[in-house]
Parts: sequence; structure tokens; C-alpha cells
Amino acid sequence: MSTYDLPTLTTLLDASPTARHVVHEARILLESHGFSGWSGEGSPNTAQLSRGYLARAGSIIAWSGLSEATRHQLRIVGAHTDSPGLTLKPGPSTSGSGFGLLNVEVYGGPLLNSWLDRDLHLAGVVVTKRDESMLFRSSSPVARLSQLAIHLDREVNDKGLVLDRHTHLRPTWTTSDSSDARDLIASLAGVRLDEIETWDCRLADAQPARVIGDDSSMLASARLDNQLSCWASLHALLSANGPSVVALFDHEEIGSQTSVGAESSFFSNMLERLFAAAGASRAQFLEALANGHCISSDNAHAVHPNYPERHDQHNAPLFNRGIAVKWNTNQRYATTPEAIRPVIAAAEASGQTLQHFSSKNTMPCGSTIGPITASILGMETVDIGVPQLSMHSAREVCGVDDALRLEQLLAAYFARR
Repeated sequence: MSTYDLPTLTTLLDASPTARHVVHEARILLESHGFSGWSGEGSPNTAQLSRGYLARAGSIIAWSGLSEATRHQLRIVGAHTDSPGLTLKPGPSTSGSGFGLLNVEVYGGPLLNSWLDRDLHLAGVVVTKRDESMLFRSSSPVARLSQLAIHLDREVNDKGLVLDRHTHLRPTWTTSDSSDARDLIASLAGVRLDEIETWDCRLADAQPARVIGDDSSMLASARLDNQLSCWASLHALLSANGPSVVALFDHEEIGSQTSVGAESSFFSNMLERLFAAAGASRAQFLEALANGHCISSDNAHAVHPNYPERHDQHNAPLFNRGIAVKWNTNQRYATTPEAIRPVIAAAEASGQTLQHFSSKNTMPCGSTIGPITASILGMETVDIGVPQLSMHSAREVCGVDDALRLEQLLAAYFARR
């Protein structure tokens, strides 16, 4: 399979240490392909209805063909922009044993041990007193969480590592115990400290995305969950036919219950306004939702070769064997027999074979924005994803072919009605 498009994926991964950076990169891509930004004020014009987007903080909604919204089936692909990790607290720094230390809060459910002994960037956004939002990231690593030497924890390899979320997760960032991290944030953002109203600052793994393996068959990177789906859905949208929408939400990793999360009215309200601008009545809008279809794209658990007992071997996907359809009878995933049909058609059209994922009964599964979207919009929804290992690690891995297949599958999905 050609890796022609792979550099566009690794570029996004490397350029997007936070959800807001994902949105920034999405805007650049969309505008370079003729999409017009809509502020959300007033009504979108004809050009914006044809190919437009609305960005708000770490979430972005992009669409094409909504001027024909009442004549063809509406199709939506949803994904999320955020990833688990470590966030600086409002009082961002302290000191101890001659080091400057960063005060962090755990965001979502990261594998905490995976953040140890890594070179870490700082990245985020500052909001100035002039109400300007300014993205920033360090150009080189500035922090590190050093693990305790084995000489001081002789049983760690036999009894396992135990981390106190408050005491043990304070990265060192300087050997001066009088430094203030707020000065660093201001410097990275290119503003004076007294100009800053507030900020959101995250730690990020400094190692770039890389193709690995003797056969170059795997992709290792931070934030594959779920920036891979963001990349695939945006690129699929560029050549979509008919009314097509990509909804990339922030805050999925913490439950989606925010003003720009999938469980808010942000998306449904915006869709209704777009349909109204296209001349649709409310009845036509509700009919479009009822007859529409949605894919929730979020990575799936591949079989771990060292822990095969953690999987149901009859319902467990492998690397580079195809995209996984995710099933759960308790609707932690939204897939139903009716909802899967457009995905099967898209797979056939793009020459692909699908895999299937269902958790072992003794191993409860997670969830996605799929059930949330299905319940809020009343729309048939199916959950799919690229199989990966090390989910929620600071550095994850998936199959190269699967990453490229996802974009092709979503492009076929948008092309067929």
C-alpha cells in the first residue's frame, strides 16, 4: 500500500501537542482547500455553506455540500482532538532539593509510567487581557519526570511501580529553585507576563512520530488516539460528495460534558442553524437527522502479543489487517446491525476487509463519542477504529497500512450515498 499520504499524518502529529493545535492545523488544511471559516455570528453565506468550518477552542466542525442538505443523505464522521496527559496547574511551579518543579494535574486516564524518563515539551494557549488567544510550544524539551533509581527501589521490577499522583508527578524543569514557570509560559507565548489573563499549558512528548519495524510496518507516535482519526476524517472530507460533516470534539477523554464536548448542544445547535441557512425547515432538519448516518472513529485495542489472555481471540483485531468495527451489547459502542451497512459498502468500494472488536467479558471496554452522538442526534451511528497498542501511553503504536486504510474508508463513505 502506498505511503504517499503518511507524511501529512506525521506532520499533524508532530505539530499538534494539544487539542487547540489540532484545530489550528485543521484550519490551515481546510483553508488551503477552499473552505471558509464561519464565526458563528449571523448566518453563513453560500460559500460557507458549500465548504465551511466553525472552530471553537479545541473543537472544530467542518462541512461540505450543506447547500444540498435536504436532497441527499447527511453523513457525519466524528472524532476527538484531545489525548490523556499532564496539565500545569494555575500555580504552575514549586521547588525541592535544588530543582525547579512543575505542578501538574492528571488529564483523563493516561498510563502514568509512560511519562517517566521522557524529554518533554511545554505547549498550550495563553489568553491575554486583550482577549487574544495565542498558541505556543517550546522549540526544545524543557522538562523531565525522572524515575527513581532501582538501587533505591529494589523490588520495582517484581512488585510493580506505584506512583503517587501528587508527589511523584512533578517534572524538573530547572536547577534553580527560584524560577517561576509563569515567566517561561510568557516567554514561549511571546508576551509579557502582565499581559496574560490565564493559560492552558500541557506537557508533550518531544520524540517525533516515526515509522518503525524492519518492514516499516508500524507507526509510533504520541497522541495517535485520536489525532489519527482527525487526520483521516479531514482528508476524506476534502473530496466528499453530498452533505458531509466532520465533527472533531475536545474533552472526550474526560467525559465530553463541556461547552464544546460531544455531549453539549454545540454540535446539534450549529447543524440546525446551517440547515436553516440552507433553506430547510425545522421538520426537514429533524428528518435529515433521522435519515442520516454517523461514523464515530476512535482507535481500537489490537491483540497484545505479550498479553493474549486479556483479549477475546475470536473478536480481537490485528495490525495491518483492516479497520476494526467496535461492538458492545450494552451500547458502550453505538454499532448496530443497521448502522454498519454503509461502512460495509465503503469497505467494499475501497477494496478493504473489516475486522471486529468486542471486549473479553471479564475486561470492561471503554466508550467513545459514538453513543453520545447517537442519543443526541437520534442518528444511526457505528463505531470503528484503527487497531493500536499502548493506548493512553505517552507514545502509542499502530499499523501503517491501517492508518492509510482509515482515510480511504472514510473517503469512500463520504463518496457513496
